Amino acid sequence: RVHEQSLAYLVYTSGSTGRPKGVAVTQGPLSMHCQAIAELYEMDARSCELHFMSFAFDGAHERWLSTLYSGGRLVIRDGCLWTPEQTYQALHEYGITIACFPPAYLKQLAEYAAASGIAPPPVRIYCFGGDAVPDQTFEQVKAALRPEYFTNGYGPTETVISPLAWKTSADASFEGAFAPIGRAVGARRAYVLDADLNPLPPGVAGELHIGGACLARGYHGQPASTADRFIPDPFAADGGRMYRTGDQVRWRADGIIEYLGRLDHQV
Repeated sequence: RVHEQSLAYLVYTSGSTGRPKGVAVTQGPLSMHCQAIAELYEMDARSCELHFMSFAFDGAHERWLSTLYSGGRLVIRDGCLWTPEQTYQALHEYGITIACFPPAYLKQLAEYAAASGIAPPPVRIYCFGGDAVPDQTFEQVKAALRPEYFTNGYGPTETVISPLAWKTSADASFEGAFAPIGRAVGARRAYVLDADLNPLPPGVAGELHIGGACLARGYHGQPASTADRFIPDPFAADGGRMYRTGDQVRWRADGIIEYLGRLDHQV
């Protein structure tokens, strides 16, 4: 029997240490996250997603679960890494409405689109994920592919895939070196805190902490590592936990979070 605390998957992540840690994600947080993502993306039975990511990546499970939960259609690529030309053809051929790629690959796709002279495919939302999005890449993709929306997803494995996301119309721009990482998704809370866990005002850099219902159980078989990163949430009335991300961010005046960099030497 499956219940909310049943294990959904283990994904191993090493961060900057080189020592793998199995992140244990349970069914309840995974379900809540995928339902929130489907709502954010306005997915329904008309949605058709190109499933491009490796199934070894936790973001891949957000994408197929959200699509099928919404009654949509999945187009799954084969085991080969497609060239931008092959991907562009598939976006047209299958009437793809949602497609998610790493920023570097989406940049290559935009370069091919601009050089080919072929009209953009009917993709409604392009998703950036897995890496920071430079402003030059964003402007290049916007000009060449012209969807209705972009999303930029952010998240450590420990916080169940993409706890923050920035959704914006395709005619938007942003200030700064990288695209914002947005707002908390679903039943989550995002905090920008100093070293003493005090909240910081807009414009002041601090460490991003993520609380709420959609957190991993912890590191499988590593209670000390779990206690170090998953700490009591002093702002939660229910005695919940929050995750120390190690990422340096700041609030914008409009309530959007900007990513600034790491607090350690992790790449």
